[in-house]
Amino acid sequence: MSQPENDAQLLANFRQAALRGAVPEQSPRPVISDSWSRVIGHGVNPDTGSHSGLLSVDELEHRRQSSPLGDVMPALRDGLVSVADVAWHIMVVSDAEGRVLWRDGSMAVRRSADRLGFAEGASWAEDVVGTNAIGTALVTRRPVQVHSSEHYVRAHHRWTCAAAPLHDPRDGRLLGTVDISGPAATVHPVTLSLVTAVTRVAEGELRSRHWAAIEGLRSLAAPLLARVPGRALVVDPNGWTAAVTGMPPLDRVALPSAPAAGTVWLPSLGLSTLEPLPGGWLVRIGATGQQDAPAGHVVLDVSRPHAWSVTVSGEAGSWEHELSPRHAELLFVLAVHRGGRSAADLARDLFGDASRTVTVRAELSRLRRNLAGILAHRPYRFADSVTVELLRPDRPADLLPHSSAPAVRRERGKSG
Repeated sequence: MSQPENDAQLLANFRQAALRGAVPEQSPRPVISDSWSRVIGHGVNPDTGSHSGLLSVDELEHRRQSSPLGDVMPALRDGLVSVADVAWHIMVVSDAEGRVLWRDGSMAVRRSADRLGFAEGASWAEDVVGTNAIGTALVTRRPVQVHSSEHYVRAHHRWTCAAAPLHDPRDGRLLGTVDISGPAATVHPVTLSLVTAVTRVAEGELRSRHWAAIEGLRSLAAPLLARVPGRALVVDPNGWTAAVTGMPPLDRVALPSAPAAGTVWLPSLGLSTLEPLPGGWLVRIGATGQQDAPAGHVVLDVSRPHAWSVTVSGEAGSWEHELSPRHAELLFVLAVHRGGRSAADLARDLFGDASRTVTVRAELSRLRRNLAGILAHRPYRFADSVTVELLRPDRPADLLPHSSAPAVRRERGKSG
């Protein structure tokens, strides 16, 4: 039996066992088996999916206009549409919820996609249409290719798709995915590499636009800071520094998720005052420069599948910050182990390899700069002065679904 036939039979056996709730003797690659487990828990119809309907024309246009993805559509089209058209594929760009915002490429393939409901405005999230490159890339935060019967929904078995997540380089926020899809018979081994490379080019264009905006803000900031006594800096809306006075330069300041004018506690700077500027904020640092965390309560929210946050509340007010996937993993482990973890412990928790302490220490150093006073070390832990509330998803299987960290996998395996 040939390799494709072997793969097809393996997937067929896995599918039958999974739908019966049995444990198969053999499983497909982990990214597919993990996705199928999530999808089964969501109750997706294995034959047709659970389509949620299309966005209205007005809502679709609103999402297009408000997404940074619109700025890089020319680069994506230049890099992918001609290739997709020749290969009888289509290029599809989704937002972070899995909604299809743009589609381009072969007209014949677009008509076939329409018959599947794979149209502009449709949701292609895992919990709606099962395992597929768009939805699974959104969950795992990694490029992924899904071929033929690796799709959970039977109606998608004649398709192949490859998608890569696209992030906003200003704040690491997941913007959506870039996907190439087409008939399974036309699959090509370099498709995933091509999609990933073009996505990186698009992220580079967003980065260039960001630095151009920083340069514009810097021209405003320099004369302004010359008149400001004491320590102060000017940052863009994402906290990237344009200019400073009275202090060493900082690359970035962790601002609250929704900054507002007035006094605020910033983990890396202490009590500060925010004043709005065109294109950013003037940050005046308190005279004492106190960096200790406001005594009080920390809420670590990992209950959502694609976004995680930490909120600190106390006498100095409340501060909230969105977390990267890696920092969400680290803080989750520390919240579970309140007694603390050594660098070797965390290396085993995150990578299954106690020797990767250099990576752990580098991540903790970055995290502690943003959470000064909240995190202690020797061992690494939440400070004794704060209480910690951990918000988990309702289903343990939905905990940090992007993560392959052994500690997270163990927690997912626990009953609710």
